[in-house]
Amino acid sequence: MNTTHAMEQVDDGQHTQEGVSTERAFEADPIPSLSETITARAIAASFILGVALCAVAMKISLNSGFLPSLTVPAGLVGFYLVRAWIRALDCCFQVPHQLPFTRQENTVIQTCVVACSAITFSGGFGTYILAMGKNAAGGDVRDGKNIVEPSIGRTVAFLFLVSFSGMFVLMPFRKVMIIRHRLTYPNGMATAHLINSFHTPQGASKARQQVEMLFRSLGGTMLWNMFQWFFAAAKGCGFGVFPIFGLEAYKHGFYFDFSMSNIGIGMLCPYTITVSMFIGSVVSWGLVSPYLATKAGVWYSSHLSPSSLSGIRGYKVFIGVSMILADGLFNFLSIVAYTLHTMRKRRSRQQPIIIQGGGCGGGSEADDGDTQPLPFHCLNAAAEQPKKSFDDRRRAQVFLRDHISNSVNIACYVLLSMVSVAAIPYLYPQMRRAHVALIYLAAPVVAFCDAYAFGVTDMNLSSTYGKLAMVLVGSSVGRNDGGVVAGLVACGIVMGTMSNANNLMQDLKTGYLTLTSPHTVFISQAIGTALGCVVNPVMFWAFYRVVQNGDTDVFDAPYARVYRSIAMLSAGQDGIPMHSLWLCKLFFALALALSVFREVAMWKRWRVARYIPSIICVAIAFVVPARIPIDMFVGSLVLYLWRRADPSKAPTFSMAVASGMICGDGLGMLLSSTMALMHARAPICIKFMSRTDNVKLDAFLATLPVT
Repeated sequence: MNTTHAMEQVDDGQHTQEGVSTERAFEADPIPSLSETITARAIAASFILGVALCAVAMKISLNSGFLPSLTVPAGLVGFYLVRAWIRALDCCFQVPHQLPFTRQENTVIQTCVVACSAITFSGGFGTYILAMGKNAAGGDVRDGKNIVEPSIGRTVAFLFLVSFSGMFVLMPFRKVMIIRHRLTYPNGMATAHLINSFHTPQGASKARQQVEMLFRSLGGTMLWNMFQWFFAAAKGCGFGVFPIFGLEAYKHGFYFDFSMSNIGIGMLCPYTITVSMFIGSVVSWGLVSPYLATKAGVWYSSHLSPSSLSGIRGYKVFIGVSMILADGLFNFLSIVAYTLHTMRKRRSRQQPIIIQGGGCGGGSEADDGDTQPLPFHCLNAAAEQPKKSFDDRRRAQVFLRDHISNSVNIACYVLLSMVSVAAIPYLYPQMRRAHVALIYLAAPVVAFCDAYAFGVTDMNLSSTYGKLAMVLVGSSVGRNDGGVVAGLVACGIVMGTMSNANNLMQDLKTGYLTLTSPHTVFISQAIGTALGCVVNPVMFWAFYRVVQNGDTDVFDAPYARVYRSIAMLSAGQDGIPMHSLWLCKLFFALALALSVFREVAMWKRWRVARYIPSIICVAIAFVVPARIPIDMFVGSLVLYLWRRADPSKAPTFSMAVASGMICGDGLGMLLSSTMALMHARAPICIKFMSRTDNVKLDAFLATLPVT
């Protein structure tokens, strides 16, 4: 595509109107070079923060199996650390001619730290790595082929292979993701807004007001999180389980948990996304789950836990994945078909390709067949394309001028795939080379689908795809030939590749909004990934050696046992729930048909197009708890009411408020995690109950002696 034409068609994908130009405030500042951005102090700060956050993240992961996003805290702490560094050098050593601390350098620190700490989750230290060991197997060492004890050397080599493969798998699609589809990546956008706010020149009064609003939102969110903590003494206590739709709906998962980050994400996402996810949660938890519950004891055992993939959870995961694949594949194939068509037309006519910048439904009335807009030129959930601002053109210019050869990225991915096909079966003999090759062949398509969903809703579904690979590979190998370990290794390849690809796309979005070149972001990601592939295994090995020496209170690793159970189930004969494949085919066909109809309706500008939900958002609601779509829907409702009440200020400050909520909730999670590490417990428990249960409780309390 002609770069000039592409630059003029760029939009940052926001449904909020830009009330003040961010880039106007930075217009006088030159774009720093690569050597002025990736500096020694940035690398040193990234190392210090990376090690510190990895220690906290490793403890959280080993005790809970999940890891909250550290993107916003990394950008925030990185800013103040370098600022303190510069002031200390000025005061103590009076270093002359220090480089100014720019937002691009701040982005480098944030990218390195997040890439390093994210490997704590994608590396599977609390999940598939531990699940291979004898502790997760209950100490039974008789099944030797299905037990592999963690090894620091093996883990480092495995992480280097899968993590760097993820960096190259989606780089050829960076312009499609960031510019053409204008994917949101809410966490990356919030971080960029935070970094821009820190570095905005003092002369921009509107920007100062945005910064003030951001910090008010951030401080209020942190105070609210601290207030909630005092009333959450045990599981099911506190405001995080607020039954907004009643107690009966609460039993089916419909409740409001006051997650400020999810509410902020809902304020950043287009209305159609949040409404589509809410519709999906109603279909999933209100229709599909009750129907599947009637099949207990017929299709599946009635004694399974709610998290078992052999029960209702398994059906919904497979249905959701099939719908995501249907919509993502249609999206991917549409882009490929249109690209091939335009390339053939350009060669035959020897004329430049012109893409009109009208709405998603088509070009203007004067458009002919040669200037039709690109299919899926708009985000699948957004129906209109706002006008191009100065910020859009400036950001696109910086993003597009940095040439990174797609052929080099593809060659590197192919080379790493070939090395992985040879090395991974050597590291884990239970894994067959054919299975590794098939995973790497399917990775680009699946990674595109996953990154698309991640950009829309900020939901990282790499673990879901990993479980799917675990089931398929484990059932193919069989338990007698080490199918448990093979399934867990397949899960690790998928999780490592998809997670790192998602993180890179999110950081590219941050770089796009902070005028940091893709080349700089890519190098920063590589540095952080290399650091994380070494630091995390060393920290994990320190924790694991303590447990081997008999101190079992260091971590519990509940998800390691869950992953072990899934792998054992997959390697047996009953790896997939009954009739789940039939349901997957049905929902795959429905999702594909609805995706085609929605695209045709948008292309023809039918009025019904705006009322068709986004398929990928409906699908995600099948694999996430209902409280997340509810939170996001509340965020969109707050923004809608704010726009109606104050249409002049809402477009200007809504993004700052949403970013502050995401930042504050991220820091609040960090504080809560610190309290948990210190074994501090809340003093009060608040629970909600029905009037009948309250009468019974009062009667019981009346029988107790008065103290």
